[in-house]
Amino acid sequence: MPVHDRSVRMRGFTLIELLVVLGIVALLLTLAVPRYFPSLDKAKETVLIDNLRNLRMTIDQYHGDTGRYPESLEQLVDKKYLRAMPIDPITDSDASWIIVPPPDDTPGRVYDVRSGAPGKDRSGTPFADW
Repeated sequence: MPVHDRSVRMRGFTLIELLVVLGIVALLLTLAVPRYFPSLDKAKETVLIDNLRNLRMTIDQYHGDTGRYPESLEQLVDKKYLRAMPIDPITDSDASWIIVPPPDDTPGRVYDVRSGAPGKDRSGTPFADW
């Protein structure tokens, strides 16, 4: 005869309990995911703005120190104005910067820098116009 001991129960979850937990997790994901990806885009745009501001300040500092604009962005690194070339966070590359030459006959080739990223930011402005 089998012995039925009520004090020894199987431990585990029922199918209903698992479905309820999965439903709660799915509900939380539907609330969190739509906020996550726009925050990533916002963070990349913020880093891009900061990198452009730092590059422009460094170019101006170089011009103030030498009386001419740098020949390339790499020259700013070689002359120790920058530790390393900043990365465009949209393209994940340090080679995608668009170089704007001086508008007049001032010596040098790098007057301004713009992002070489394709597309537009969250407000609809092309990245190349930054």
